[in-house]
Amino acid sequence: MSGTVTSDQPADGVLRLSFDNAEKRGALDHAILDALAEAVETADARAIIITGSGEFFSSGYDIGHLPAESFAEDAEKLVAHPFTNAIEAIDATDVPTVCAVNGPAIGGGLELALSCDLRVSVDSAKFGMPPAKLGLVYSHTGMRRFIDAIGVPRTRELFLVGRRIDSATALRWGLVNELAPAAELEACALSWASELADNAPLSVSGNKRVIRELLKAQGELDADVEAELISLREASFSSDDMREGIAAFAEKRPPRWQGK
Repeated sequence: MSGTVTSDQPADGVLRLSFDNAEKRGALDHAILDALAEAVETADARAIIITGSGEFFSSGYDIGHLPAESFAEDAEKLVAHPFTNAIEAIDATDVPTVCAVNGPAIGGGLELALSCDLRVSVDSAKFGMPPAKLGLVYSHTGMRRFIDAIGVPRTRELFLVGRRIDSATALRWGLVNELAPAAELEACALSWASELADNAPLSVSGNKRVIRELLKAQGELDADVEAELISLREASFSSDDMREGIAAFAEKRPPRWQGK
């Protein structure tokens, strides 16, 4: 069963997008990612809230169910296309975005949250990037998003060590802007979104553009280097180690890495 995205308008000028894939702990599948991208691109609003449903925000890419015989191809299709499209749509919109993190945000789920302008989170949430535990080489564009937000040392800690951090640490690092008890998260997110919606639209969109272009101006990768980094990611999807990492995670056992 595919995930779903519903929308409502909880306040004047505010569009709320809620995605639901509770049976898979908020895993991001094609249906969710395509719907988020379309909704953001066509939004008639002055602020957007993006949130999950249930006890999880998102456990990341929905790759655990992919068949072994086509795993590399299917995983690459999910990550390189609908996920990238959704992230780019959120990044490119002139409408300010608030992510309401209603539970653990892991892997691609954390990058989805980080693509929003602001983030509020339940105070019980955990955050983590598990590529090192799964045998995955993460995308360079995604990695840059983390470096821009929390700096190189903390990005290294997230991606190379792979341990999860609690909400207080996430707040200290700048991964989130505010914490709230679960019962107050909706009101907290709506307060931020309403304040954004009340601001001058030309100023907000203009300032978003300035920030976006300043980040881009930090330097583009050499084309050959970028191609090499993309190849590293693609190769990780077909590696024995990633198959082992996914299997070990599903079976709740330590992985047996082979380095190939």
